[in-house]
Amino acid sequence: MKTSSLALAALTLLSTSVDAFAPYARVGTGSLRAGSSRMFMADFPKPNIEDTDNYRFGEALSSSFKTSLKIKNDSQKKTVAIIGGGLSGLSCAKYLSDAGHAPSVYEARDVLGGKVSAWQDEDGDWIETGLHIFFGAYPNMMNMIAELDIHDRLQWKIHQMIFAMQELPGEFTSFNFIPGIPAPFNFGLAILMNQKMLTLAEKIQTAPPLLPMLIEGQSFIDAQDELSVTEFMRKYGMPERINEEVFIAMAKALDFIDPDKLSMTVVLTAMNRFLNESNGLQMAFLDGNQPDRLCEPMKQHIEARGGKVNMNSPVKEIVTNDDGSINHLLMRSGEKVIADEYVSAMPVDIVKRMTPKKWQNIPYFRQFDELEGIPVINLHMWFDSKLQGVDHLCFSRSPLLSVYADMSTSCKEYYDPEKSMIELVFAPCSPIAGGNTNWIAKSDEEIIDATMGELARLFPTEIANDEKWPATKNQGPDGKAKLIKHSVVKVPRSVYAAVPGRNKYRPSQTTPIPHLTMAGDWTSQKFLGSMEGAVLGGKLAAEVVANRALGNADKPLKEIQAHIVDSAAAHVAVEPIGIKGDGAIAFGAGAALGKKNGDLLREVDPIQFVDAAEYASAQ
Repeated sequence: MKTSSLALAALTLLSTSVDAFAPYARVGTGSLRAGSSRMFMADFPKPNIEDTDNYRFGEALSSSFKTSLKIKNDSQKKTVAIIGGGLSGLSCAKYLSDAGHAPSVYEARDVLGGKVSAWQDEDGDWIETGLHIFFGAYPNMMNMIAELDIHDRLQWKIHQMIFAMQELPGEFTSFNFIPGIPAPFNFGLAILMNQKMLTLAEKIQTAPPLLPMLIEGQSFIDAQDELSVTEFMRKYGMPERINEEVFIAMAKALDFIDPDKLSMTVVLTAMNRFLNESNGLQMAFLDGNQPDRLCEPMKQHIEARGGKVNMNSPVKEIVTNDDGSINHLLMRSGEKVIADEYVSAMPVDIVKRMTPKKWQNIPYFRQFDELEGIPVINLHMWFDSKLQGVDHLCFSRSPLLSVYADMSTSCKEYYDPEKSMIELVFAPCSPIAGGNTNWIAKSDEEIIDATMGELARLFPTEIANDEKWPATKNQGPDGKAKLIKHSVVKVPRSVYAAVPGRNKYRPSQTTPIPHLTMAGDWTSQKFLGSMEGAVLGGKLAAEVVANRALGNADKPLKEIQAHIVDSAAAHVAVEPIGIKGDGAIAFGAGAALGKKNGDLLREVDPIQFVDAAEYASAQ
């Protein structure tokens, strides 16, 4: 039915004048030119995100913590120690508290959120670890937001994807989703209506390889994990220009790497959500900083139900008994934390450093060697005047940049009608992410100068020729906007690198260690390394704990690859390295890479500083 529907949509469009959609053209059916056309700041009503199977599944799982998974008496109530106060750890604690348990979150830093954390600089401006966007196709995040009654904190934008025109500096084009047209028609029409990015022949050539995704569903999507996006394209005869026009932008937005390094499963997973959910691609910005506007309501929910959220509480060691079971958590303060259940909500790179010697020959933990975080850089750039842009996320299609947004327009807390604050994702930024230049190892000034060159292309009539930034030297006299302040946040190990063949190594939330459960967006769940994946990973971990507390059998372990099982016994176990240092870099998040953080990173993760040739020879 869906295949024939897409064909019908295409035929309908080909026989219909684009002018039929003229009332929508005011927001950019054609192209937008920086400096001559803008989308004025306007939030849109919350779309219908509830009428999807994924939302209903998430809603049913949420409800189960208050019904079938809720404790029946106090003898079933468990104390649960959760290591990590990112979204996954907070999500796990939230749902365990709903089920009647007593979770305690132990966050090493003085701020919650992990990879969505933010902090204020000396001027009181908020610095964010990353540019985070909420999609309609985030069913578990949207359920949680509804349960916390904070939907009013999301600023929904017009249903549109906006792309910078690489070959036309200063111009933008867009995929426009027509209101009232259901999926998959709206997605097909959005692509077919755009006359700037692909020819009709290229659009037609692109469609057939994607049809199995609609017909076979998740089984086909999972089977493509061994192929990169580029390999999938060439295997199925997709036009090369789809890579240049769409897939590069998608890959860098989804996992901060280029299409020749990204698993096609990631792209297909996203596309499947967007093709099956009418409002799946509609985007929202949070109306302020993440710790106050998202994490704090989660913390309040947990503590109102008897749980605790402890900050500045780093774990030094997971202490085990002779049989490998957990005896206690040893905190850096010297305190011993003893609980009925334990949950790790740490990033995979941190878990590997904390894995006790007794566990290191167990295949479940050895598969973690196949997973690692991807580097990314997040930039904040303040200008002395207002740039003419869009009130939305923009896909830059730049060699250096992924996506960006003028947060002084799109976010209420950061709103400034006189000056722009552009937040940008700089990717790929390292040979680890497939880049040719190691920007992680470069100075902030070098990164900002390169970015100013890209912004000069995006805003050719507005960015000034500023001698402080040599990359702007070709700017004409009309450009007036000068950079007055910047912040460079480096995240050496962000979300897990979704390179081909990694999905099979993502572990189940159930572990072979009694009373230990694994959370995190890198654990096995279908929503990738994302905010949605983090919330779902924590929720599934809570389900494991709550189910066990009722006396039910554990959910099964995910199958582990034979070569991991065969090699695990020969691994030489050593005492865990543990976490060195303090702050965001030490615990797997992001920060400005000053001398202290830089020295720490060189010590614990030296490959972050090698050039592309050295990295290639080391692989």
